[in-house]
Amino acid sequence: MSQKCELTDKKPLVGNKVSHARNRSKTRQAPNLKKKRIYVPEKERWVRVKLSTRALRTVNKKGLMNFLEDEGLELDDVLV
Repeated sequence: MSQKCELTDKKPLVGNKVSHARNRSKTRQAPNLKKKRIYVPEKERWVRVKLSTRALRTVNKKGLMNFLEDEGLELDDVLV
């Protein structure tokens, strides 16, 4: 399963963890993803989506269809 938000395309970041002695080792920061069931009143149905918590807050505020319209996506593009 990929670690990617279906709505915002957030992916894991890669960087260095730097110790006190300045030794560097690779580290990976994954986005905070959740699988949610969201009701879409325009389509009168439930949709399963894997999205980041930041995207979830925006969807709660704007609604899923308005969010997809602003991102230039269709509902079929984001279904799990």
